[in-house]
Amino acid sequence: MPREGFATRRRAALFDALLELILRDGFAHLSIADLAAELRCSKSTLYTLAASKEQLVTATVTHFFRTATEQVEARVVASETPRERVIAYLVAVGEALAPASEAFMRDLDAFTPTRSLYELNTAAAATRVQKLIADGVAAGDFRNVDAAFAADLAASMMSRIQRREVWAATGLDDAAAYRQLASILTAGIDAG
Repeated sequence: MPREGFATRRRAALFDALLELILRDGFAHLSIADLAAELRCSKSTLYTLAASKEQLVTATVTHFFRTATEQVEARVVASETPRERVIAYLVAVGEALAPASEAFMRDLDAFTPTRSLYELNTAAAATRVQKLIADGVAAGDFRNVDAAFAADLAASMMSRIQRREVWAATGLDDAAAYRQLASILTAGIDAG
C-alpha cells in the first residue's frame, strides 16, 4: 500500500511539474525528450503517464482543468452571498488561467483535443454561472433578470475569451478579461 501511495504522489508531482512547464513555455514545440530533460526524468517515466506526447499533453491539460475547477469551487463555497459567489467564481477562473502564457494559450487553441477540453470547461462554467445567477435572483440579491439570458451573455463572453477574440480586440489576457466580466456582469444584475 505505501508503494502505491508513492506512485500516486509521484504521478501527481510529475503532472504538476509538466503542467508548470507547459503553462510557461507552451507544448507544440516540445518533444517527449525535451519534456523529460526539462523535468529531469526519463522518457520511459513519461510514457508511464501516457502513450504519446499528444496523450500526455491532453492528460496534463485535463489535470489543469480538474485542479482549477476544484480551486474555483473552493472559492465559491467560501463566499457568503450570491453576488460574492458570482464574483468569486469568475475571478477565480481568471486567476486559474493567469499562469498560462501566450505560448500555452496559442498551443491549447491549435491542438484540437486541448481546444475541445477548453470549450467543454467553458460550457460547464457557463452552466455554473447560470446556476449562481438563478440562486441570486431567487434570494433577491439580483434583479429579476432571466438567469438563462444572463448566463448566456456570460457564456458568449467566456467563449470569446477562450477563442482569444477578447485578447485580439482588447489586449486583455484571459485572467484580466474574466475579472472585467465579473465586474460588469454583477453590476448589471445587482438588486441594490
